[in-house]
Amino acid sequence: MYELILRRSAAARFMESQREDKLMKNLKIMSIPVFTGAALLLAGAGLSPAHAVEPCGDFGECKVLVEINASDGDIGFHFLVDGDDLFMVDLYDPDGKKIFSDKARGALRDQFMTETFVESAEPLCWYDPEAEEDEDVVTLADFVDRWEAGTYTFVGSGEEGEMLYGETGLSFTLPPAPADVDFELEEEEDGEFEGEISWGFGDDLGECTPEGSYPDGVTLATLAEVAVWEVVLEPDFDEEGPNAYYNQMKFVVRIPGAADEFEVEIPDDYLATLPANTPVKIEVGAITYDDNATFSEEDEFCVNEDDPDESDGLDGCGFEIED
Repeated sequence: MYELILRRSAAARFMESQREDKLMKNLKIMSIPVFTGAALLLAGAGLSPAHAVEPCGDFGECKVLVEINASDGDIGFHFLVDGDDLFMVDLYDPDGKKIFSDKARGALRDQFMTETFVESAEPLCWYDPEAEEDEDVVTLADFVDRWEAGTYTFVGSGEEGEMLYGETGLSFTLPPAPADVDFELEEEEDGEFEGEISWGFGDDLGECTPEGSYPDGVTLATLAEVAVWEVVLEPDFDEEGPNAYYNQMKFVVRIPGAADEFEVEIPDDYLATLPANTPVKIEVGAITYDDNATFSEEDEFCVNEDDPDESDGLDGCGFEIED
């Protein structure tokens, strides 16, 4: 039995080496990126084409990206690959080193995989004086040293065991954090309230902004390089409280980066589904054509306020009333 296990192990190592040899050969010839018609139009308009590829070689879609929360001050590496009837997916960095592997087994092997989306941990990018002493800190410079810009290659196996290949690019053109994020409620003629989220184009990365100059290879995206604004309103009840269920009822919308106005209206019929005195937080993200994203957050807003006694200086959600 042990001899059989050893033989299987040796065979597995041999297959792995063969597959990696084949990958390196394909890396040498797969140098022409695949663009959608939209990406070609962007290039023709003078904008940078998206590094996120759809289709992505033999896959339906793939992307790698940097995501920053400028308010909390954290940073992560995320990636996605999508295809039909997959039972194995690997990801290789620009140096050809395997950094991720996923394989279906058992019932999942019988039914196959399609989309794989992975988020790395998101360590702090700054030294927060209020953080725990053992809190991991990965500054922007550390992050750039860890994740190399360039071409990342996905390798997979399909239903018949065929090898699948696709590649996409990681850049460090990072969108500035949205500035002046705000939320206001306006009463309409029918007595219902409609919310409005507004923001501006920023000029730094919030808490992830380095104290000195930006690391080599890092540039801040221009407004023309912002493809999408993602806007989120999220109920923010205590997670252990009776209304925690409502925290799932997020309002999420995306608008073009070239929108005439940086504001989004929150429909009154959505707000009406939330209970009285609902605390909410607002998140606005700038997303570039290569899918890098930077988000800004603001909290302590109150909707459907019902507070008969405002003499204590607090609104219905318990937040201090601003003059």
